[in-house]
Parts: sequence; C-alpha cells; structure tokens
Amino acid sequence: MRLRNVKGAREILEQSNFFVSNPEEVKGTWNRLFDNDKPIMLEIGMGKGDFILGMAKSHPEFNYVGIEKYESVLVRAIEKLDESNLENVKVINIDAIDVEKIFDREITCIYLNFSDPWPKKKHHKRRLTYKKFLEAYDKVFKDYANIELKTDNDSLFEGSLISLCEYGYIFDDIKLDLWNSGKENVRTEYENKFASLGFKIKYLKAHKKIEERNEI
Repeated sequence: MRLRNVKGAREILEQSNFFVSNPEEVKGTWNRLFDNDKPIMLEIGMGKGDFILGMAKSHPEFNYVGIEKYESVLVRAIEKLDESNLENVKVINIDAIDVEKIFDREITCIYLNFSDPWPKKKHHKRRLTYKKFLEAYDKVFKDYANIELKTDNDSLFEGSLISLCEYGYIFDDIKLDLWNSGKENVRTEYENKFASLGFKIKYLKAHKKIEERNEI
C-alpha cells in the first residue's frame, strides 16, 4: 500500500495532547503520565486509530498506548482522538522493535491487528510474531505476557500460531471466523475492508508467564 504524505504531519502530532513526543523519557513511568495505576494495553501498528479509540471508549478501566511507525497514518488517528474527550489514550511514533526502549515491565496486553504479513519466506523475520519481536515484548510485559492478534492472512495466522507455541505461549482462544463467532469485537478500518471483500477474520489470544529476569 502506498502511503500518502501529510504535509506538516510532525507539527500536527506535536500539537495534540494524545501524542507523546519523548517516549524514551517516560519509560518506567507511564502510569504517572496517565495519573493512575490502571493496566496499560498496547496496540502495535494502530493505523488510523479505529480500534484503540473503540477500546478506550468501551473500557475506561484500562489505559491504552498506540504505536504507529508512519507519521502520516498517525495523523489520521490523532484527528479522531482530538475529537474525543478520552483521558486513557496516548500514541507514539516508533518502530515495533523499539518497544523495549519505551516500556519497562509496564504492559498487560499487546494487540497485533492486521500486521504486515510479509508473505515471502525470506521476510518472515519481519513479522511481529517472529522470535526477535517476542523477545522484545518479554521486556515490556509485567509478570504475564498476553497477546491478541487479528488478521485476514492465513499464512501469517498459521505462522503466528507456530511461533507463539514454540516460544512457550498457551492459547486461550482461537477463532477462524471471528465475525461469525459471537465474540465481542472492536473492528479496525482494515478489518471492515477485508471482511467486505469476503475474507474471514482470524483471531487468537495467548499468554505465557514471563521468566524471571536477571537484574544487571
């Protein structure tokens, strides 16, 4: 997909109260930024923000942080958030592999919604459920790691099931046709698009206990 640049994207982001421009400086103190001790849920690859906006509205008992790599995409999410009066959402502009630079044992759950499937085998290491990413996530979770994933892509879904299993995750829920499962579901913009084209939406929820970390 070709991204359309938004002129002055960075300036637009900086003007929003939802945007955290210095996330490295907040590491370890995110609850202080939210001014409460509610669990923090992290969406990696938040796109234009439909999912995180819907979740934050439906679940005020949680705080939400959204990560998006592309400024021009994040601007569209900011526009929606700026129209809300939500106090439990923050967004940042970083790459997924850098999460360990931003959080320190502060995250309760990670959402991976319609991540790039990287279909070529030589690119599978770039998938957000590949081992190097799972290792990075270990450093941001509290005592338990919780991952929820949605995708329309069969190869990514199957590969993620294998990768998570090999890494020690236990599956709590698997849906091969989420929309017809009766499960409560906040939809993303991509989800609506792919489902309208006839693709079945796959879903998984998995957890594992974080092994004891060695302090330096």
